[in-house]
Amino acid sequence: QVQLVESGGGLVQAGGSPRLSCAASGRIFGMNTMGWYRQAPGKQRELVALITRGGSTNYADSVKGRFTISRDNAKNTVYLQMNSLEPEDTAVYYCNANVTIPAISDFRRMGYWGKGTLVTVSS
Repeated sequence: QVQLVESGGGLVQAGGSPRLSCAASGRIFGMNTMGWYRQAPGKQRELVALITRGGSTNYADSVKGRFTISRDNAKNTVYLQMNSLEPEDTAVYYCNANVTIPAISDFRRMGYWGKGTLVTVSS
């Protein structure tokens, strides 16, 4: 089974610049589009950033210019560099990965979620 594990969350002062990591493990043939989502208290989960296997990126307007998503295919890992954090960025951040895995008679693409890492931004 493929598992995603996020790390790097915690308590950060406003203006801080933490980096989140999400490492995928398991029988992985290839990593496809990966992304970060977040869910703030009392809010719906929302897309933060996406990155394709080739490196194309897409950001939510609320984080564009402050956050940078990147990936290391050799390590099956996706990162989210967060800069100039504000209290409004406080949320549980989840990574998502679309993975090609070997099956019994073929390959298949599956989507996986991490359990999330909490980022709390204090003013």
